[in-house]
Amino acid sequence: MIHLAAAEANKSILSFDYQTLIDVWAPKIGGAIAIMVLGHFTTKIVVGVIGRVLSKTKMDKTIVSFLDSALKMVLLAIVLVAALGFLGVPNASMVAVLGAAGLAIALSLQGSLSNLASGVLLSLFRPFKLGDVVEINGEVGIVDDMQVLFTKMHTPDNRGLIMPNSVVLGSTIINITDNDTRRIDLTYGIGYNDDIDHAKRVLKEILDADERILKDPAPLIALAELGDNSVNFWVRPWVKRTDYLDVMTHLNETVKKRFDAEGISIPYPQRDVHLYQVNKSD
Repeated sequence: MIHLAAAEANKSILSFDYQTLIDVWAPKIGGAIAIMVLGHFTTKIVVGVIGRVLSKTKMDKTIVSFLDSALKMVLLAIVLVAALGFLGVPNASMVAVLGAAGLAIALSLQGSLSNLASGVLLSLFRPFKLGDVVEINGEVGIVDDMQVLFTKMHTPDNRGLIMPNSVVLGSTIINITDNDTRRIDLTYGIGYNDDIDHAKRVLKEILDADERILKDPAPLIALAELGDNSVNFWVRPWVKRTDYLDVMTHLNETVKKRFDAEGISIPYPQRDVHLYQVNKSD
């Protein structure tokens, strides 16, 4: 009889739990899932609409991209809280759990929080914008996107770069496209037996013949140093930013051809070797 009563009790408990799951928890779990799914699609729509509105304003595209990313994170957090509330999690308990979870996450993700804070500062001070060519941490790339945690770029040879915002903010940022003009820094060496006035005159003729070289600021041609193997000239013309690479390569080729035609030598490193014969006595 005792065993029969225990079996009946266990059956009753299993039946109760099953019924509770069907009658109480199934609707709550289904509703929470529905809130998450609906919230996800709503978040995408809201972020998309706000992004399109902001893109039509005069606001910088870098800030628009950052705000879109931050808004998406905030809205998804609100959706998560709403889903937990629908499951019946008390607000006080939810706050305590979220606080404890936030502390644990903050301790374990210090680098991510640093990236987040750096992203906020970058969006405020705007050292660059989308499409700029920058040099950061020794890497040269074109800025494609700036998220809350990282900045995306691609190199001139089309390699993708994803750089944490903390690294970006903590590095020296060289914005190559920040100004409309750039100076080309070139050095050309001639032999010690060559006429420096002749070489300087040829260099000036080459610069004057290229219409892409700006007259203001005026280009600089100056004898820079008496090197170990050559007499070196600094050649510093100014050009539009978009002409930088073409003018630089054109000047290198033109100088070589003109120096050859004018009989001006471009020396290469040389070393004098002295041999001494030592007579050894037997």
